[in-house]
Amino acid sequence: MRSPARLVTGTATAAVTVIALGLAAAPSAHADNFGRLEITPATAPPGATVTVNTTACGPKGSGIGDANSLDAGDFELRQGTHKEVLVGQFRVPHDTRPGVYEIVVTCDNGKDAVGDLKVIGGKHEKPDHHRPSGHVRTGVGGSVEPNSTQVALGVGVIGLAAVGGLWLLRRRTEPGAESGR
Repeated sequence: MRSPARLVTGTATAAVTVIALGLAAAPSAHADNFGRLEITPATAPPGATVTVNTTACGPKGSGIGDANSLDAGDFELRQGTHKEVLVGQFRVPHDTRPGVYEIVVTCDNGKDAVGDLKVIGGKHEKPDHHRPSGHVRTGVGGSVEPNSTQVALGVGVIGLAAVGGLWLLRRRTEPGAESGR
């Protein structure tokens, strides 16, 4: 005969096993109301058009998509090229923050299809620094905004340099410039 401790332990183990199997079976009855929702692309930046499709609504069914989790609103699903597939589209709003968002389709037959969309990039992931624009003001040159006064002064300086250089060359080549002793 078994000891009372072993009898209690065996009975408790059997009870836990039955409860665990019952809990595991319970969601499967509820899971029949959920179908698979394919989301293309599964990862999208703000502004992208996303296509969803499902077979959960049946061959001649219809459904309404819910993308309110990312503020894209509701969208209609229509028959695709395959009779049993419903297809719908929505656009990811430009101000959507990166993250994972649940998309749900509710079918007229009472079933739901659920899928996740991952939003990446966008203005909230970019570094918060300003890019330079315009000309670089280094203090050298003058081509940023040329005006007639600057051009005239530049031509004058070049002209004076040319006249001075000619004067020096002429002075060196004159006869008697060396004999000026």
